[in-house]
Amino acid sequence: MTTIQTPARIQVTDSAAGAVGALAARYGLVIVIGWIGALKFTDYEAHGIQPLVANSPFMSWVYGIFSVTAFSTVLGVVEIATALLLAVKPWWPTVSVAGSVMAVGLFLATISFLVTTPGIWEASAGGFPALSSTGQFLIKDVALIGLAVWTLGDALRAIRRDR
Repeated sequence: MTTIQTPARIQVTDSAAGAVGALAARYGLVIVIGWIGALKFTDYEAHGIQPLVANSPFMSWVYGIFSVTAFSTVLGVVEIATALLLAVKPWWPTVSVAGSVMAVGLFLATISFLVTTPGIWEASAGGFPALSSTGQFLIKDVALIGLAVWTLGDALRAIRRDR
């Protein structure tokens, strides 16, 4: 165990920092996915994601089946379910594994928009590597996929520990 003496004489241990970090990582991810999922039920968000989905060779087909608002609603349900599955890890780590896998899938899909959506690179700033506001919105998912993979490992460790 490593202990750090802070200027205020507060001792911070690596295990305490790790525990707080784990809670912040997992439940921060839960809040982000759940909040964004809840927004999918609004007309604003449904039309906000429409250009991303419509320009994706992997996802554009959904608008042949669903309207813009219907697809956004389905996606909102999936995102809220993902958040709930991530949140139950202390009680049901096996169920939480499914939430982590779903989160990884969601973030892989949104990261793919970085290469399929026109206007990701800000032309007025010279293009790549300058990100437009849409590109800035999407780039966060590079870090969020890392959190989702971490939650997967955390849930798998809890399952192994419980056996």
